[in-house]
Amino acid sequence: MLKGSCLCHSIQYEISGELGSPVMCHCSKCRKANGSAFAVNAVVKSNEFKITSGTAFISEFESTPGVFRLFCKKCGSPLVSRRPSQPEILRLRIGTLDTPIQLKPTAHIFVGSKAEWDEIHDELPQYEERPPLK
Repeated sequence: MLKGSCLCHSIQYEISGELGSPVMCHCSKCRKANGSAFAVNAVVKSNEFKITSGTAFISEFESTPGVFRLFCKKCGSPLVSRRPSQPEILRLRIGTLDTPIQLKPTAHIFVGSKAEWDEIHDELPQYEERPPLK
């Protein structure tokens, strides 16, 4: 069981299953939503993700047609994104986890739109866009 929360701890969640491989997303929307060079996201199964407290603090924004970002309306922490076209999965912002994990990022995605001031200094695979889910 993994547990996580937003910055102010108003929203808390649990994940009963496994995380997918974390990836560093450099797309402009992740950069803006996180205020940083990239977001580190991992796929989780929707039916294994449960908000345990703070549902009243959840807000949602449709950042692109068909892509919804859920965040805390009190502190602004991004938590997950969802697509109605893929209801079985969520993309978790793993920085919100409170439970330590051993998983490490496995790739950089959307490097074709990364910030011009961002430099990648590791040997992980880089993809211009999003590779197909495995």
